[in-house]
Amino acid sequence: MMKLIRLTIFSLLFSISGLNAQSRVQITDPTATEVWSPVPRKVTPGEGTAAPSDAIVLFDGKSTDEWTHADGSSVKWTLDSQGAMTVTPKTGDIKTKRTFGDVQLHLEFRTPVVVKGEGQGRGNSGVFLQGIYEVQLLDSYNNRTYSNGQAAAIYKQSMPLVNACRPPGEWQTYDIVYKAPKFNKDGIKMESARITVIHNGVLVQNNTEILGTTPYIGLPENKAHGNGPIILQDHGDLLSFRNIWIREL
Repeated sequence: MMKLIRLTIFSLLFSISGLNAQSRVQITDPTATEVWSPVPRKVTPGEGTAAPSDAIVLFDGKSTDEWTHADGSSVKWTLDSQGAMTVTPKTGDIKTKRTFGDVQLHLEFRTPVVVKGEGQGRGNSGVFLQGIYEVQLLDSYNNRTYSNGQAAAIYKQSMPLVNACRPPGEWQTYDIVYKAPKFNKDGIKMESARITVIHNGVLVQNNTEILGTTPYIGLPENKAHGNGPIILQDHGDLLSFRNIWIREL
């Protein structure tokens, strides 16, 4: 009797797992595999790179109200009549007032027209997810530096698959899909952050694991944390930004 019960349970599990080829071919009605509920909600895409209807617009070219410096002061970077926000060197990084976890982020940036320096000294900035994990911003157009520190690198960790940089002075895009790390109640990391980056329409980070923090010196660390801001770095170079929006996932 016990043997029969075990065989019956095994047969049920075998069928449920989808491994029972015979039971699968018995489905002859195409409607049996149609899913009608739930219905995905409607989102209206933006024209071109404009924000979709469910996005939070972080910078529209007119206002820096979504941003602040680390000390809570108003943004001291400059706005121009063309809808660009440009770093004012030595005023410090800016960060979003809101905090985020899993996101889709779109931003457009321009490295300086006037080329100065080389390597890391040329058009340097960065965008930080959760205020911690840096995707490098750099003028890497005909500009050699260490590969895990060039444009679109996960800083000091993962080089981009290719160099998709446009020449200095041209507008460029990052489209980022980011999955935040997960920590248990004891502060132990259970899942690493993962990131996909599309640079100027080219896939350069493909579901890349982020090993931990992205320091200039030293190895990645993994201290437990929750949501955090998006940070744009003041590295002393005149990078400009426009059309920044984000979707919470």
